[in-house]
Amino acid sequence: MDLQVFNKAETIAVSDDKIATYQRLARAGLPIPKTIVSPKVFLQHDLEKFSYTEAVIKELGFPMIVKEAFGSFGEQVHLIQEKSGLLDIIRRLHGKPFMFQEFIQTSYGTDVRLQVVGNRVVAAMKRIARDDFRANVTAGASMEPYHPTYTEEKLAVAAAKTIDADFAGIDLLFGKTSPVVCEINSNAHIRNLLNCTGTNAADFIADHVLQSIQSEGVSQ
Repeated sequence: MDLQVFNKAETIAVSDDKIATYQRLARAGLPIPKTIVSPKVFLQHDLEKFSYTEAVIKELGFPMIVKEAFGSFGEQVHLIQEKSGLLDIIRRLHGKPFMFQEFIQTSYGTDVRLQVVGNRVVAAMKRIARDDFRANVTAGASMEPYHPTYTEEKLAVAAAKTIDADFAGIDLLFGKTSPVVCEINSNAHIRNLLNCTGTNAADFIADHVLQSIQSEGVSQ
């Protein structure tokens, strides 16, 4: 219908698919956890005979993360401590797209959510879990306002641009020396952000939409 939409369907589709998201981030040269996409295998064969499992262990070591391509609230993210657990989760996820990832131990139970609108970060919060490696608020993590560094803001905006998002919630992990992109949420929950920071991201999103439409109208 030739209507401008926010966000675009392709942006949402890429954001929903974590494998596609990491491919975009990697192509842009942005820092992400070391990631290996799981190949499709036929489980009538013994997993012990597949050399890729040994290659994954050698490359990532333990503990490692196994993350499903589709999911939310951290429910499809698994922390694996040993080989038997790895083989078990591979069997359980048979038929689903998933990936193996380096575990960023320096960010255990902690991350930062930065809300990007247009070309800037409008609000940010730190999330801390007491008894979980994941920092999802829905799983019980606490929140506190956060003042991102210039590097973190620049990285968050760049990450949003890799999927051509008008607005997005960018989750960053605390790497050993610098931030690492964990996820891009094209439809991030902004209620928790409002409760935590007092900033209503919806105001900034509405302004961005109006300005974009007005500038588009002028250009035409």
